[in-house]
Amino acid sequence: MIPAPFSYHRPKTVAEAAALLTRLGASARILAGGQSLIPMMKLRLAAPEHLVDLAGIEELKGIQRSGSTLVIGAMTSQQQLAQSQVVADAVPIIREAALQVADPQVRYVGTLGGNVANGDPGNDMPAIMMCLDASYRLSGRWRAPAIKARDFYLGTYATALSPGALVTAIEVPVPPAGHGWAYEKLKRKIGDYATAAAGVMLTVRNGKVAKCAIALSNLADKPSLAKDAAAAVVGTALEKSALDAAVAAARRVMAPAADTRGSAEYRIAVGGVMVERALRRAFERASR
Repeated sequence: MIPAPFSYHRPKTVAEAAALLTRLGASARILAGGQSLIPMMKLRLAAPEHLVDLAGIEELKGIQRSGSTLVIGAMTSQQQLAQSQVVADAVPIIREAALQVADPQVRYVGTLGGNVANGDPGNDMPAIMMCLDASYRLSGRWRAPAIKARDFYLGTYATALSPGALVTAIEVPVPPAGHGWAYEKLKRKIGDYATAAAGVMLTVRNGKVAKCAIALSNLADKPSLAKDAAAAVVGTALEKSALDAAVAAARRVMAPAADTRGSAEYRIAVGGVMVERALRRAFERASR
């Protein structure tokens, strides 16, 4: 289908974009990579009067490490994340997740900022950023310069971002050397959203899990942390009893809708499998 009529704006600076968003209000939508918004517009599920395209803003692009923090511009593409040696060395779970986003054509266009900011529970990066305890740097009419990823998501396509504000960069604490990570994603075919997915970050000391975070993708109306599941493995060597307890706790926070990917019961079942696989792989990597 053809989208409804709209006016197109291409600002060259963050300040210009913020001013446009403030002036246009709810009638405007941000265009980052467009891989979520454009299909919705074609289906008339979204009909903004104004599109504010961020592609011309150079200050929103790039990857740099500043001490113990990795700073990624919101308009950095998924392919750039996958190809970055800085990302691979500092926070390899981001590269692992980027390589599982959609397909190569989408990854060359889709951006990290667009993936984390639009509130789609099926997107991969929100759960990864929650797992990493990342923060989103903001510009525009906002009460603070940044917000934790763990506080950002309110529901399906609902976030804490206020009108006139935009995500300009993602700040990721660099995990300690020797940490373990994994992102396990089950999907029907290349390019599809996850039927169920789980990200795990953990550290191991003296053969036992000292710290753990588990986040879930597309298993509720928003990305979520499985806090009780993570707590179930802390202090263990990931014995079967600990894994079973973690999987059971993770399944208790899952509330997926039945869709073409399967029934809610099926998605919860395979969601637990993704959690177990991610825990095992992260533990193996941390123990090397």
